[in-house]
Amino acid sequence: MGAFTNYLENKILDHLLGRTTYTAPATLYVGLAQSVSDDGTVTGEPSGNGYQRVAVANNTTNFPNASNGQKSNANSITFPQATGNWGTINYVFIADAATGGNVLFYAQLTTSKAIGEGDTVSFPSGGLTFTLD
Repeated sequence: MGAFTNYLENKILDHLLGRTTYTAPATLYVGLAQSVSDDGTVTGEPSGNGYQRVAVANNTTNFPNASNGQKSNANSITFPQATGNWGTINYVFIADAATGGNVLFYAQLTTSKAIGEGDTVSFPSGGLTFTLD
């Protein structure tokens, strides 16, 4: 189960209480990292060796309507094949930009994974679930 960052929690609260408009990004970017904190700080995101965040259209085809306070991906999310070492990955996150930007959601992987040359990281349909409670 994933968590919302402080950035997104504040945007949602301002949107609901005070009616400060928040517009969700049209494209989300899924990334990998060694660590992600509540404030959205990403540590150890791979660089080079074929790594790039995966762009996913933010729509109900890719993210069907929530149920019981949970939302999951409907389609596989697959990263490019690693052309070298990406290090040990402990977290997945969703940001609003291909680089930098704001981290919106993050989740710690059930099992850490060392990504080396020739590896392909993929999250199957339903493999990423985020909860709001």
